[in-house]
Amino acid sequence: MKNRKPMSADTLYRIFIFVALITFAITIIVPVGWVFLASIKENSEFYQNPWSMPKGFYFQNFIDAFNKANMGAYLLNSVLATAMGLAILLVVALPAAYVLSRYRFRGRKLINVAFMGGLFINVNYIVVPIFLMLVDGNKGLGSLMEALHVEEGSPLFNLLDGFLLNNLFILALIYASTALPFTIYLLSSYFQTLPKAYEEAAYVDGSGYFNTMVKIIIPMAKPSIITVILFNFLSFWNEYIISMTLMSSTKAPRTLPVGLLNLMQAQQSAAQYGTMYAGLVLVMLPTLILYICVQRQLTQGMTVGGLKG
Repeated sequence: MKNRKPMSADTLYRIFIFVALITFAITIIVPVGWVFLASIKENSEFYQNPWSMPKGFYFQNFIDAFNKANMGAYLLNSVLATAMGLAILLVVALPAAYVLSRYRFRGRKLINVAFMGGLFINVNYIVVPIFLMLVDGNKGLGSLMEALHVEEGSPLFNLLDGFLLNNLFILALIYASTALPFTIYLLSSYFQTLPKAYEEAAYVDGSGYFNTMVKIIIPMAKPSIITVILFNFLSFWNEYIISMTLMSSTKAPRTLPVGLLNLMQAQQSAAQYGTMYAGLVLVMLPTLILYICVQRQLTQGMTVGGLKG
């Protein structure tokens, strides 16, 4: 028999990567699949064998989670907060990233360093200072209304009283503010890879700076923008700490992750496991649908940026 040649280091490395990827995929796919299967089980099936396949499709779990557990209202609140946060973020980040990447002006390096520093700040560590600032802001609004003799119960009083807390718009504004460093860094890095010849041709044809950015640069940066939208959508949609802190009132519009925690606590004590898993599906499903819709653009944005960089 011929002696077999020992496997090379490159082959062993490929095998290791292959096994590691399969292991990571299993650790993600199995729990997600388990949640989806558990969400369509009747409650009695969990007492028999929780690992068995569902006997049928019990859609009542989703109805109970959506209506009785108020997951429908929580879902709408999350959609509004995420959509407003993304809109505010793109309106601010796109022009800022374009200016920082394409123009030279005094103070540019200092601004870039400030945004780079923001990348290393975990937003969870500054939630309490943000909360205290908003509390002081509400006190300031109260003092202002008192100085202006705004009558209690008037429309203006009802609008401004406690305006900075338990407010979806303020929550979305905080989301956008905390995501600015990462978003501007990613977009400006991509803008720097784009040839300046397109802009110069537009200027020759009489196009202004804003018109050039909107009609030429932004369409060219579409893959990178989609990547930014997806990453920030996942961050805003799944965010829990900020929402729980800034929407602390019992009458505040809760977002889906905060509502899901309340649902899990209530359903565990009531042993309604099917409804609890249905709530988990309602949280995961929008992110999965969004990823399926934009996965091609996401891959293109990451690979093109890497090749040009």
